[in-house]
Amino acid sequence: MEKRGQFTRRSLLKGAGALAASAVVSPWPARAASSEAQPKAVGRDITGELSAYMSEAASRQLPSEVEEKAKEHILDTFAAMISGAGLPPAQTALRFIRAYEGKPVATVVGTSFVCGPIEAALANGMRAHSDETDDSHSPSHSHPGCSIVSAALAAGEKFGISGAHFVRAVTLGYDVGPRVTMTLGGLEYQMKSHRSDHSIAGTFGSCAAAGSAASLNAQQMRWVLDYAAQQASGIAAWQRDTQHIEKSLVFGGFPARNGVSAALLIQLGATGVDDVFFGSDNFFEAFGPNANPAGLVDGLGQRYEIARTNIKKWTVGSPIQAPLDALQMIMKQHPFSVKDVREVNVRLAPSEGRTVNNRDMPDICLQHIVAVMLVNGTVTFRSAHDRQLMHDPAILAARAKVNLVPDEELEKLYPKLVANVEVVLNNGNHYSQRVDAVRGTVANPMSPDELAEKARDLIAPSMGKENCDQLIDAVYHLENVPDIRKLRPLLQQT
Repeated sequence: MEKRGQFTRRSLLKGAGALAASAVVSPWPARAASSEAQPKAVGRDITGELSAYMSEAASRQLPSEVEEKAKEHILDTFAAMISGAGLPPAQTALRFIRAYEGKPVATVVGTSFVCGPIEAALANGMRAHSDETDDSHSPSHSHPGCSIVSAALAAGEKFGISGAHFVRAVTLGYDVGPRVTMTLGGLEYQMKSHRSDHSIAGTFGSCAAAGSAASLNAQQMRWVLDYAAQQASGIAAWQRDTQHIEKSLVFGGFPARNGVSAALLIQLGATGVDDVFFGSDNFFEAFGPNANPAGLVDGLGQRYEIARTNIKKWTVGSPIQAPLDALQMIMKQHPFSVKDVREVNVRLAPSEGRTVNNRDMPDICLQHIVAVMLVNGTVTFRSAHDRQLMHDPAILAARAKVNLVPDEELEKLYPKLVANVEVVLNNGNHYSQRVDAVRGTVANPMSPDELAEKARDLIAPSMGKENCDQLIDAVYHLENVPDIRKLRPLLQQT
């Protein structure tokens, strides 16, 4: 969850009045000035560079370390889809599929349903962000995997692409979508514009991934970018969604659907504007007149954004990640029981603390989750989502010992997630631990064993341990899969 921009009604009305006055006096020069604010790419066809790169992605060999990262994010997103099956967003998506079930082409992960690729993309995107379990890309302020993997899977099944092609399509989606919102300005852009970075990045990334799965050529990729721009939408009002259903649509479902529908239309002969990033009424004029479009291709082919994307260790809200890391370190270094604890003080940036302070949803309530860790010694997906535990006497007794302390010094580091945890025992001993790099982030990545442990925690309860282990093995050997549809038995419940 993020801060909103600091605009007042008076400042907005004043600005609107000024714009209205200028339009009455001289409308055409005002529009020209807006156009001039956008930097020009002299002698450079940025859209051509990007669309050519996109069209060649399916056959381009990835560096081995990037390929491995892509497989990790694919597995993590599949796990998020499967674990989210019982949550309200996934149940809503399932009702949608049942009501509007299309031709059986694509897998709805974690179910027995096979339906049309557009519906499957929407449903899987919602399932992948049913919870706070999926990956995140800090520089672009987006959650790429939930929509991009969903779009690539649905389009990939439609066209029967190989596992290697699937990995490359997913990697391309991460390279394109996040670059768009980084070019716009990331978190600062969302705060000032009130638009949703997550939806914009997801739509461009999903269009790129689905376009690659459809094997579109460079000209067609220009139109894919145009269709992505036309569908780019979403406002930060999702922050007020307490049921997580709208949020799952904004982050995952709508962008994945957008990507697949764009790719399928263009693959069947639809055309569009050749260069949506330049010329009259272009994307940046509408979304960010001061942005430099060269950011769309900055480091393309050398800097892979999937390698700069975080995977969550804990299946809880982001601001709780660092506190759990810190508490786990203390408990390992200084073993104690919950009965020994007098109090636990958790220091967070106020912007983070407001998101997780005494919330009524277990997985984003810091005091509750810390209490679960104190009582159980760890936090699993099941314990983090068990609403009954919020009424458990032992958990409530531990929760009464947990204090959330706003720290203005940590606010200066925001949006970096930093926490300082202090445990005070009844015998007077004090133990403290600060975490500056959350486990699972690029600065402190999880080991393969930790990634597999998380996947098993999310997948095995509903799919079984044997099926889970086979899926993990298949994802890590996707280069040996001749047709992505071969994964369907491992992704579905029978």
